[in-house]
Amino acid sequence: MSVRQYLILAIVLGAVLLIIYAAGKGTFIGEPNAGTPQSPAISEDVIEARSTAIREAAVEVGVAKPKQILFGDLHVHTTFSFDAFQLSLPMSGGAGAHPVADACDYARHCSGLDFWSMNDHAITLTPRRWAETVETVRQCNDIAGDTDEPDSVAFLGWEWTQVGPTPETHWGHKNVILRDLEDESIPTRPISAGLPLGAPPIQDAAPSTWLMGLYALSSPGDGAPQLIEYLQETANVELCPENVPVRELPTTCRETATTPEKLFAKLDDWGHAAMVIPHGTAWGFYTPPGSSWDKQLTNSQHDPKWQRIIEFYSGHGNSEEFKPYQEIVLNLDGSRTCPKPNHDHLPSCWRAGEIIEERCLAEGLDGEECTQRAAQARQNYVNADRNGGSTTVPGAQVSDWEDSGQCKDCFQPAFNMRPKSTAQYILALGRPENEEGKKRFRFGTIASSDNHSARPGTGYKEVARTEFTESRFGNFINTPLGESPSEEPIAQSQPMTTEYSAAVFSIFETERGASFFLTGGLAAVHSEGRSREEIWDALERNETYGTSGPRMLLWFDLLNPNGGGTLPMGSTAELASSPIFQVRAVGSFEQKPGCPEDSVSALSPERIEYLCQGECYHPSDTRKPISRIEVVRIRPQLDAEENVTPLIEDPWQVLSCPGQGEGCQVAFTDPEFESSGRDAVYYVRAIESSSPAIGADPLGCTESGSNDCAEINPCFGRPADDNCLSETEQRAWSSPIFVDQKRG
Repeated sequence: MSVRQYLILAIVLGAVLLIIYAAGKGTFIGEPNAGTPQSPAISEDVIEARSTAIREAAVEVGVAKPKQILFGDLHVHTTFSFDAFQLSLPMSGGAGAHPVADACDYARHCSGLDFWSMNDHAITLTPRRWAETVETVRQCNDIAGDTDEPDSVAFLGWEWTQVGPTPETHWGHKNVILRDLEDESIPTRPISAGLPLGAPPIQDAAPSTWLMGLYALSSPGDGAPQLIEYLQETANVELCPENVPVRELPTTCRETATTPEKLFAKLDDWGHAAMVIPHGTAWGFYTPPGSSWDKQLTNSQHDPKWQRIIEFYSGHGNSEEFKPYQEIVLNLDGSRTCPKPNHDHLPSCWRAGEIIEERCLAEGLDGEECTQRAAQARQNYVNADRNGGSTTVPGAQVSDWEDSGQCKDCFQPAFNMRPKSTAQYILALGRPENEEGKKRFRFGTIASSDNHSARPGTGYKEVARTEFTESRFGNFINTPLGESPSEEPIAQSQPMTTEYSAAVFSIFETERGASFFLTGGLAAVHSEGRSREEIWDALERNETYGTSGPRMLLWFDLLNPNGGGTLPMGSTAELASSPIFQVRAVGSFEQKPGCPEDSVSALSPERIEYLCQGECYHPSDTRKPISRIEVVRIRPQLDAEENVTPLIEDPWQVLSCPGQGEGCQVAFTDPEFESSGRDAVYYVRAIESSSPAIGADPLGCTESGSNDCAEINPCFGRPADDNCLSETEQRAWSSPIFVDQKRG
């Protein structure tokens, strides 16, 4: 070969290497941006018609001077969040990016919300992404024009996303919402929880530039180039130095707070008006078995100045109801064991043993040997950290697990629900030894969507399961971060490896959990007006409630507080006599198909189809009936050792309603309050007449005589046009009224 030929070959090889390297750096793909809102404000006539309908319904149920009831969603992700970004790619069955601007247009003209917030995961909000988020949220608010009577209010915020590998190190997820939008009133950067404990730094976790370049060039149709660019931008942000005041940190670093205590300290340091809202507290997708909120009720890990509201319900399921079962047993010596099943609960660890024993017996092995293997499988399951017990059963399929790990008698429960992280358990905790004012959690109630396609308030119609819910999360098994090695279904359990897996989602039962996603809930406020400040004030005084999606109207008042008058939901009172309460509820409007004229004139036909899936909030004049009011009474612990189970009475009372569309008015009292000598917490659920909903029967369970699943037909894996509808009773949850015994 001649020198000239060698030179040409060297040039060609150099060019190929340069292309691979550039592809690995994301050079050929433009950075996804937040976008610009495209739609005008909601028509003033539409806003007035909605307000009039609420006022008229309030008068019908005897509310003399009603505040405005406004509906919103305080938990929304766009493709700036990593999980949302990967779900948008073709490799996950995604239809394309959903930027911040989409959330603005969707909230106005698809779901017709009064307020919403932006809550992308802080860990992937690079300086550029954060700056663009701020600007687009400002643009969204500018469209409203009138700041005193805006058509819709967009709040800025982020999600503090913490995942601990063990119950002792897990704190969970919390949304941070900011009141204001001016530069001097918002942090320079969002505050993340960092990566899960044991995970390598982002820079070290990413594959080499050469490998990413080869991957990007080999799979362009799957969105690999876009994924590479996203990972590169995320990895190029350096961590902020520790123990430096927040205003002295570099503007381009990633700020972290690994515990709630550190998050609250940083918010104190900034001093801006903000709110921290825990959510998905009982969602077992990422919450380790045995996790409990006991450790958060301390003066350091809970600060009522910041943490005032909790999210009962979202598209990730219901985290409200406590049940007295255990997922695993945490022994005093630090060891773990698997509890036995009962009529209401089959622990997943127990089912792991059954799967191995069934395989063992099918191979004709000795019964005693199979029994020992089952015991080992149960122990391997409970010993696994990071919620990875399912990986200890090689080759297990979704159907193998039946309904293990699930709450069988809960309303649309979170997947693998963790009882000691539910809202009822949290409200029942008491610590008299704590500093005055921090004796226990006094949370108001909301619900939201936790939507990952920039669609606030998806629960207005039970349509478009693959777009309006997160059911595509199961498709992570087809991606680099979800793919797990194919294993043979052998008759022997294996311990989970302690090495942190690069395939993050492979250890979380992603495919099984994907059946449990719902369209999501709504936050409601009783507000003096429509302005940002008035909505914020309602949130701060906990005059809030949540719904499972429909726009139900709910009032819950204490009629006999000291000093006269009444006190609304979210209030605290001291009484020496029995409390008397009144509840008034009105059902949501039946929905008409398609979109109303205001939405059709605001959005192009293509955008209505892509963003709204051809269906918008489109109320008729007919309201659904309220069937009953359920009252929950909780008597918080007198000390940390008191058994919580008898303290949570659900339902404590059930009050029937006439079952007509004009609403329901009921009253009740607690004749035991005075003699009990205990403080009490009361909240109510307004139950709407039965209707079909996506994911209401997530496993499609055919029950056997023992109340276990004889056969399952999960929602995930069904055709895209199968919405997996089942009958359910939608509901609204009031904020509690906290009634303390009058001291002295």
